[in-house]
Amino acid sequence: MASGRKLRRVLSKSTLTQKPPFEYGLAQGGFNSKSYIKVMNWVAQKAASLFKETGKLTVVVQDNSPIHKSKEVRACWSRWSEQGLLLFFLPAYCSELNDIETQWHQLKAHEIAGQMFDNEYDLAMTVIQGMKNRSERGNYHLERFIFNSA
Repeated sequence: MASGRKLRRVLSKSTLTQKPPFEYGLAQGGFNSKSYIKVMNWVAQKAASLFKETGKLTVVVQDNSPIHKSKEVRACWSRWSEQGLLLFFLPAYCSELNDIETQWHQLKAHEIAGQMFDNEYDLAMTVIQGMKNRSERGNYHLERFIFNSA
């Protein structure tokens, strides 16, 4: 039986616009610095386009997970910053300030509560559908990063 812990919450990104989009990625099984960098490069490309078109910066709010501050990730920070992507690290024990934590809580409490899953794939598909349902009810744009499994 797959658990929610095996699907790693990856990130949320909010641009400083009136109605920010909610972007996320799912990784079945483990999630490491290499996976995180793939997601953040995707976010940085979008940030670069937004910055070029509007002059607006993109801010990613995240906790202090070791992945977020690994040596490999820190090596990317200046490049991401040049692309208009700023990282904001929350103080310790303030997860309620991170939108992904609120989304994850609501998803578990309302969309997947009480369900059992035979495998990670079924859990992932339920999470994806739940995120879509939440974005439609909340009237916000939702976009999911898709990992290349090859």
